[in-house]
Amino acid sequence: MQIGRADLADRQVQDLIAFHQRSMVEGSPPGHSFALDLSGLQASDVTMWAAYCGDRVAAIGAMKRLDDKRGEVKSMRTHPDFLRQGLAAALLDTIIDHARAQGLSVISLETGSGPLFEPALRLYRKRGFVNGAAFGDYVLTDFNQCLHLALD
Repeated sequence: MQIGRADLADRQVQDLIAFHQRSMVEGSPPGHSFALDLSGLQASDVTMWAAYCGDRVAAIGAMKRLDDKRGEVKSMRTHPDFLRQGLAAALLDTIIDHARAQGLSVISLETGSGPLFEPALRLYRKRGFVNGAAFGDYVLTDFNQCLHLALD
């Protein structure tokens, strides 16, 4: 496996982004999915990585810079052919390392609740993320939750 900056013009990257969006919409109540589309991931405040296994894009993950001290994990998705191989953990570590290198003091994320989200929640909590207050434009609901990791 190799992790590098994602080429957003790569068809495999685009397909995995689209798969992620569909999965989040299908697994969330109406109006509760906030996955970025391709244009959102192309924004100047977003950095995206891809994990490659051979010539295949096996996983993606991104960080959106919120301000001088805060970042947000976005679009974490492993291709179904590559689940449970440590790719998401490696990508999350890459994102956390990048946030620290950028001098950020906290990295946050918004996600859902329920069986679809449990594997990701276990990963985030294993890395030290804890549930906390809503941030940005997010609103906590019975479905949505926000997690934060202090980087200091």
